[in-house]
Amino acid sequence: MDQSDQESETSPAWMAEDSKHAYFMQQALAMGEKALETNETPVGCVLVYNDEIVASGMNDTNRTMNGTRHAEFIAIAEMLQKYPKSALQSTDLYVTVEPCVMCASALKQYRIRSVYFGCPNDRFGGTGGVLTIHSDRSIDPPYPVYGGLYRKEAIMLLRRFYIQENEKAPNPRPKKNRDLNTKFDDEESAS
Repeated sequence: MDQSDQESETSPAWMAEDSKHAYFMQQALAMGEKALETNETPVGCVLVYNDEIVASGMNDTNRTMNGTRHAEFIAIAEMLQKYPKSALQSTDLYVTVEPCVMCASALKQYRIRSVYFGCPNDRFGGTGGVLTIHSDRSIDPPYPVYGGLYRKEAIMLLRRFYIQENEKAPNPRPKKNRDLNTKFDDEESAS
């Protein structure tokens, strides 16, 4: 069941029934907060194997100046230090933002069991935001994707990052007079 297009309040109704999903997503959000504190794009994730967090990651692209240092790659590298590659087939990823095309492809090649994410990635999403790499049956088996877990919290992490100055951006833009937008489309239409 692919729910990547689902919009929600804090989380989808199906997730409310299972507090383990909430716990794991909160841990991914905590990694996103940690990334924000270090001036990284605030994407955080955790890998869950046998109902335990076995690895975590946050973006590290600004510090390293390496565009492949995404949260998912860092978490996978950490997990592979302790577990065989085959363990990823029984592992779930919880990530604040829909995996990009690069990460979605890697997750497919590693045969991740499933992916749970906070907000869609409308520019680079590889699991429904732009492309649907996760469900392409031509190469490796598809994996299920569930979106909308703590969607607003994930969006707010990104907004808090993009309102600030980023000196490491290829073309830094002044943002001194910007205000943090705390409204969401669903709230604006209800007003």
